[in-house]
Amino acid sequence: MNAIELASLLCSRLCHDLMSPVGALNNGLELLADEQDPEMREKCLELLAESARASANKLKFFRLAFGAAGGFGDEIDTHEARTALEGLYGSDGKTELGWMVADDKLPKGAIKLLLNLAMIAGDALVRGGRLDVGAERRDGRLEMVIRAEGQRILLDPKLRETIARGSSGGEIEPRAAGAWLAHSLAAEAGGTIQLSDPADLVLMIGVTLPQA
Repeated sequence: MNAIELASLLCSRLCHDLMSPVGALNNGLELLADEQDPEMREKCLELLAESARASANKLKFFRLAFGAAGGFGDEIDTHEARTALEGLYGSDGKTELGWMVADDKLPKGAIKLLLNLAMIAGDALVRGGRLDVGAERRDGRLEMVIRAEGQRILLDPKLRETIARGSSGGEIEPRAAGAWLAHSLAAEAGGTIQLSDPADLVLMIGVTLPQA
């Protein structure tokens, strides 16, 4: 995959995820323009506020996971990454987020890798649940773990294969952009990604990266 293809995939993923909250904003504005009842206008304003918040949270996350957020330095503040992940999954009340990253800063590539894998695991919790994210430096390596547990976990086999191999034997779909990026970041850093067995009740994703 070349840079243009990757950019197209990421743009498609971004547009897909923003379509719902932005569409809700548009619908809310149309309702507000025609509604005269004070109680209904209040509900319209609540809808607008919720949709605006969801749009902002998604943009903050994608800026950090896909974009050049944090500038061009070598490391990114882990608290910024936690805030982005909490905005994406913690605000709806369906998913409980656990953050176990002791370091104040981590390499930019590691942060992007961690966020993309966390996004994949969070999306696999189709009915919500608990999403735990951890990272620590040990024995000259950076080890990261993402754990997803819930009533129903659904990780598409194509995403699983893309994470492990970099492709699924065919054209990569926009929803697999994060999986492809995660595989590429790990491979470029000389690291490895391991996933739990599809039959397991808990989804585990482990990453080992050599420290520079």
